[in-house]
Amino acid sequence: MSEPTQETVFVTTHRVKCDGATDIRGGAALGHPRVWLEIDEKGYVDCGYCDKRFVLKDGHGH
Repeated sequence: MSEPTQETVFVTTHRVKCDGATDIRGGAALGHPRVWLEIDEKGYVDCGYCDKRFVLKDGHGH
């Protein structure tokens, strides 16, 4: 059995929000509570609710 692929979103700011339903039309009830995440020197952060990974694009957000 293969593992599910982690969704990756490329962003240009260090501070991002995730509610798990951004891409679902009218899907706020299907997501999770909105959380604000901070990308550190690793260059990415994973949401603790839905495991979506936010990756800082090269050269942005510094």
